[in-house]
Amino acid sequence: MSLLDICEKAPPTVLIDATAADAIRAMLEYHVGAVTVVDSNRVVAGIFTERDVMRRLSLSGRDPHTTMVRDVMTTPVELATVLTSEAEALATMLERHYRHLPIVDSEGRLIGMLAMRHVLEARIDELVRQLERARTARIM
Repeated sequence: MSLLDICEKAPPTVLIDATAADAIRAMLEYHVGAVTVVDSNRVVAGIFTERDVMRRLSLSGRDPHTTMVRDVMTTPVELATVLTSEAEALATMLERHYRHLPIVDSEGRLIGMLAMRHVLEARIDELVRQLERARTARIM
């Protein structure tokens, strides 16, 4: 199974010249914990997460309406590609304590966003399928 099969294929993004308030608004509107920061060609420039809000904005005294997202985003960003396996993505996310992993094409353009919940849902679905197969085999 490809990461594109389980990820969000149209994740919310903000342009690199957006404000932190724009990014927070997108996160709230789409009920997500992170937005990918992209340039005008959708090439990933960074990621802005709830942790960035907490670490770089909350107590800093910076005004999110005037602070540029590029000044408070996480960069460089760990990226996945269509060649990254689900196991590799999960290992990266667990090892580095990431909850989100942008997926890019060969040009670095965003094509999806993998969240830890996507991996967990896929794993749970697979376990349910295995359980159903085992139940069916026992009945026969």
